[in-house]
Amino acid sequence: AEGLNLCTSGSATSCEECLLIHPKCAWCSKEEFGSTKSITSRCDFLQNLIANGCAGAIENPSSSINVVKNVPLSSKGSGQTHLDVTQITPQKVALNLRPGDRTSFRVQVRQVEDYPVDLYYLMDLSLSMNDDLDNIRNLGTKLAEEMRKLTSNFRLGFGSFVDKNISPFSYTAPRYQNNPCIGYKLFPSCVPSFGFRHLLSLTDKVDRFNEEVQKQKVSRNRDAPEGGFDAILQAAVCKEKIGWRKEASHLLVFTTDDVPHIALDGKLGGLVQPHDGQCHLNEANEYSASSQLDYPSLALLGEKLAENNIHLIFAVTKSHYVLYKNFTALIPGTTVEILHKDSKNIIELIVKAYNSIRSKVELTVWDSPEDIGLTFTATCQDGLSYPGLRKCGDLKIGDTVSFEVAVEARSCPAEDTSHAFTIKPAGFRDTLEVAVTYNCLCGCTGRAAPASGKCSGNGTYACGLCECDAGYLGARCECEEGASGDMHHAMCREAEGKPLCSGRGECSCNQCLCYESEFGNIYGPFCECDDFSCARYKGVLCSGHGECHCGECKCHAGYIGDNCNCSTETDSCVSSDGQMCSGRGTCVCGKCQCTEPGAFGETCEKCPTCPGVCSTKRDCIECKLFNSGRLADNQTCQKHCKDEIITTVDVLETDDPNAILCAYPVNNCVMKFTYLELPSGKSNLTVLKEPACSSAPSAVTIVLAVIGSVVLIGIILLGLWKLLVTIHDRREFDRFQSERSRARYEMASNPLYRKPISTHNVEFTFNKLNKSYNGTID
Repeated sequence: AEGLNLCTSGSATSCEECLLIHPKCAWCSKEEFGSTKSITSRCDFLQNLIANGCAGAIENPSSSINVVKNVPLSSKGSGQTHLDVTQITPQKVALNLRPGDRTSFRVQVRQVEDYPVDLYYLMDLSLSMNDDLDNIRNLGTKLAEEMRKLTSNFRLGFGSFVDKNISPFSYTAPRYQNNPCIGYKLFPSCVPSFGFRHLLSLTDKVDRFNEEVQKQKVSRNRDAPEGGFDAILQAAVCKEKIGWRKEASHLLVFTTDDVPHIALDGKLGGLVQPHDGQCHLNEANEYSASSQLDYPSLALLGEKLAENNIHLIFAVTKSHYVLYKNFTALIPGTTVEILHKDSKNIIELIVKAYNSIRSKVELTVWDSPEDIGLTFTATCQDGLSYPGLRKCGDLKIGDTVSFEVAVEARSCPAEDTSHAFTIKPAGFRDTLEVAVTYNCLCGCTGRAAPASGKCSGNGTYACGLCECDAGYLGARCECEEGASGDMHHAMCREAEGKPLCSGRGECSCNQCLCYESEFGNIYGPFCECDDFSCARYKGVLCSGHGECHCGECKCHAGYIGDNCNCSTETDSCVSSDGQMCSGRGTCVCGKCQCTEPGAFGETCEKCPTCPGVCSTKRDCIECKLFNSGRLADNQTCQKHCKDEIITTVDVLETDDPNAILCAYPVNNCVMKFTYLELPSGKSNLTVLKEPACSSAPSAVTIVLAVIGSVVLIGIILLGLWKLLVTIHDRREFDRFQSERSRARYEMASNPLYRKPISTHNVEFTFNKLNKSYNGTID
């Protein structure tokens, strides 16, 4: 075998231990085989044992299957012998399992036509359901008419509930004992509260159903939640009083307009004893343990409904639909429908729910042993296999579906242990019983020889080995415990100068007895090997993709590296166009490393900036929108373009900075589109509905355009020339004005002009009347 040999590395010391290592491991019981100093083991793959000369003495048991009972499927349900109707085949299987050796068998299921139906109508009679009660007084006749379109054998029963008649759930004061509606103006009279009351056993006389309904009156409880789960459980487990038939399909219709009380709510009223799941209807057909037991749990309800093959239909008002829908996930075989506030749609609801139930098949497993592993693969009406799925939907009456059931024993229980479990479709009475025995013993063990001469008379010879008696050691029990000496010690050293048994064991009778380790197994003729001293990746030994053998990771097929963390598979690197990493990177350890700048994605398929991306997107547009182009020819459009979301628009918006604009020619037109890479890994392509086209201009248009252009250019140039001349003239005129203003002079400054009057100042001094004057005389 290639890679790590799981069988030899397991260090099995007996045939039974070998069988537990792996289902492909076999044991050689031949007396002369192998060597006490060789890692080669009697426990090996079958082909290796044969190659090493052990043919004819090999223990290699395998799992087996025996179909004990296999009655063919029926095609019709109603008739003289209802109990002979078969909806699952086979009915009984016996398995003999070797641990780890998976075996499988096929189960077929068919919902037969015209199957008998028992329908029990369980109604909430709290005060808020008064208008509903009026609307169902003739329900029996109408419902029977509709159901007889689906089955010729239909029976109907009736029961009602309110809530536990204890505080704080109901009005318990003395004045409310006979009429809890006293003082309630809207509805002043009603009957006392009750937990559950069975009113009509299942019968085909629908007139009796109408009579019982017409007798009923509503009651009143204190809190909003109702005690409906008490009623469901009693209707399920009181089989004799309700009248459930073994050969019929069981429907329990639960109608209410409020939420239910569940387990532990009873503690509010002092009820601490959990529900026991038993029937507690008294002679008056009333629930007698209402004031002693807590409300049942969802798990208990699911268990009892499944035990009695009952399909529960929640008919609830729209405001509580979500709550009851969540309940269906916790109670197998349950459906929920929306009930109008006045129950006018109850017949339509029941027929719809019945058809929904009959349109699906789901396998359930009962009493599965802990050491048994089960896996299912469903093959539904489309012919496809769905691994891990144990149900099929969208079926029609008479359709056949099949399931492959793979069974594997994980370990070996005590000797002569046997187990059994049951496979049944949810809501069916038909079952498949599976008996399991274990193939854990080797045939050679039964031929063991005590005090055999092959074991020096000191042990039991079995399966090629000696099992020594107490006080004796050695391959042939030739040594006594405590025997020692240099001769014996020399046989326990791997090489001269190395420690005895590599320092990890004791030398006894030429053999190393390796120590036990909390980290794993120490083995080898010199205790030189172990299965835990190997490289790890993220804390996991050999990355979980290999086995540790003598300090070296022996990688499983498809992995390489010192710690086996590198996958050699390249399938995950192949892009949708068949290229490795889309031609933009390399595949390293099973993952693409993009080398093209701007490329990203699991296979480097996203690259907005790469050349040629527009042409790739174009191929998807042509094949998806127009069924043309390169991809349409080889019918690979869906494969290559599965991540493209294409939207057509009349006007292409190009204002998104992250969107790439592309265009390509189409018949003298241009098709434009933008694409944007989304965070989800898909591409959003926005494409014009029609290519953008333009007609070719005529010769006259071109001539006129040229002439117009020349004239326009001439006018522009003339305008520019005129502008420049005007600017130049204005500048010259301004300069003239400036020089003219500087050339002006006043008349007073004319050198040729003189004034007619002149004035002269004479300076002298004289005395007058003894006063001195200096200046002029007036």
